[in-house]
Amino acid sequence: MRNRLLNAAERLLVKQGVDAIRLDAVAAEANVSKGGLLYHFPSRQALVQGVVERLVDRFEAALPGPDAPPGAYTRAWLDASIPAEAPEGEATPSDSVPVALLAAANGPEVLDILRSRYRAWQRRLDDDGLPPGVATLVRMAVDGWWTARLLGLADPKGEDHRALRRLVTGLIDAGAPQEHGAHPTAPAPADRPRAARETESR
Repeated sequence: MRNRLLNAAERLLVKQGVDAIRLDAVAAEANVSKGGLLYHFPSRQALVQGVVERLVDRFEAALPGPDAPPGAYTRAWLDASIPAEAPEGEATPSDSVPVALLAAANGPEVLDILRSRYRAWQRRLDDDGLPPGVATLVRMAVDGWWTARLLGLADPKGEDHRALRRLVTGLIDAGAPQEHGAHPTAPAPADRPRAARETESR
C-alpha cells in the first residue's frame, strides 16, 4: 500500500506539479480512502518526505559502489541524469520528477533530506579518481542541464544534445587514468554545440 500511494503521488507530481501533492488527491489517484492514506502517511509533509526519500534512493541505486574504476561514479551521474538522446520538440523530460523543487517547496526538514544525500554524493565524487574539481564541474553542469530540461529552459535538442553530452563525457575521459598509454583526444570542432560553433565563427 505504501508504494501504491507513493506511485500515485509521483504520477500527480509529473502530471500537475508540486501543488498537486495533496492528501485527498493522492488518495483518489491511488483509489484508496483518505483514512488508508493517513495510516501510512499521517500528514502531507510525511507523504512528501516519503516521495523525496524514494526518489533519491532510486537515483542512488543507479550509481556504482566504492570499488568502481576511476571516473565511473561521475559518468554514472551523467547517465542517470541525462539520456543519450533528446528528440527534437521534446519540451521537458516526460518522466522526470522535480525532486529538488518538491523538497525546496516543502520546508527545510524535507530539503535537508536532499542536502544530506548531496553531501554524501559529493564526497563520493571527490574520491572518484579524477583531477581535483573535474567531478564537481561535471556534477554542476549535469545538474544545471537536468534543471533546464525539466523546466524547458532552452535546453539543447537533437545533435546539439548529443554534442553537449560528448563534451561532458570528454571531461570525464580526459581526467580518468588511461590504459596502455592511450591519451584522450579533445572533441573535434563538429562535436561542440551549435551555439559555441557559431560564436567561434564570428
